[in-house]
Amino acid sequence: MKRTLAFGFVLIAAAASALSAGGEYKVLKRATLGGEGGWDLLTVDPGARRLYLSRSTRVMVVDADTLKPVGEIPGTSGVHGIAVAAGEGRGFTTNGRANASTIFDLQTLKPVGEAKTGENPDEVHYDPATHRVFAFNGRSGDVTVIDAKDGKVAGTIALGGKPELAASDGKGTVFVNLEDKGEIVALDARDLKVKARWPLAPCQEPTGLALDAAHRRLFAACDNKMMAVVDADSGKVVTTVPIGEGPDGAAFDAERGLVFIPNGRDGTLTIVREVSPDKYEVAQTVETARSARTIALDPKSHDVYLVAARFGAAPSPSTEQPRPRPPMVPGSFEVLVVGR
Repeated sequence: MKRTLAFGFVLIAAAASALSAGGEYKVLKRATLGGEGGWDLLTVDPGARRLYLSRSTRVMVVDADTLKPVGEIPGTSGVHGIAVAAGEGRGFTTNGRANASTIFDLQTLKPVGEAKTGENPDEVHYDPATHRVFAFNGRSGDVTVIDAKDGKVAGTIALGGKPELAASDGKGTVFVNLEDKGEIVALDARDLKVKARWPLAPCQEPTGLALDAAHRRLFAACDNKMMAVVDADSGKVVTTVPIGEGPDGAAFDAERGLVFIPNGRDGTLTIVREVSPDKYEVAQTVETARSARTIALDPKSHDVYLVAARFGAAPSPSTEQPRPRPPMVPGSFEVLVVGR
């Protein structure tokens, strides 16, 4: 037991020195894709070298290396997220305005089916341990569970709050943030029930979520400019780390021991080093682009992908639109690649 623990700490120490040894992170590439519509989540398929981008009514698919468009998945009204089930050769979207998930073929990008979800599905997560897809429904406060092999709905789990992003441990547990409750909920992916519910105070309004499965640590990106580190077994908040403003994503590079938090309102990327399972420090803050709030990590290249656009001035408030959003500058939608 002591030898195992010692070896684990050696690995963390090696990862902790990786940032300084390999140089600092920076924006390596940016590609303007343009097109109409807003965006939300993005997903990378490292094996197929494809990057999936949600674009309001469709999914844009680009080459993960060249950033050139390779196709689209149409008919995904209000799309928020994309999950890749590589073993099944299928992808799954969450179509927020249609209350449905489009099931598509990963090779052809052609739709092959549809699964009905709860109201306003947002995050979608594939759990490889159970071969199930979890579509988290923001308005109905539950999760629709879909069998990735046949596309049939296996069940629904009530969450008791508004779900945001999720992570799984590869052993049959799926974790999800509840933004309005300030909690993480642990789900039994096999029996389809809530296993545990953990408050995240002092973290408020958690959105992004990532997991260090080896050391059983969850990383929740919080709206009050902090990242909460949570024990994935006990639910205890181990520590917090300062981040920027406006996060809506999180990613963990297990090989390098680094957590990435995109801060959309600041236009920065916070990189946190895991010194030990209970000690974390900000290693670097990278200038990215305002509105770059969601993220996808490529475990092969160790690069991270962000998306952003430029915005004009917000119109004056009205009775119909008391909090009007600023319009996106046409043609300004872009992908950024951050690496070293």
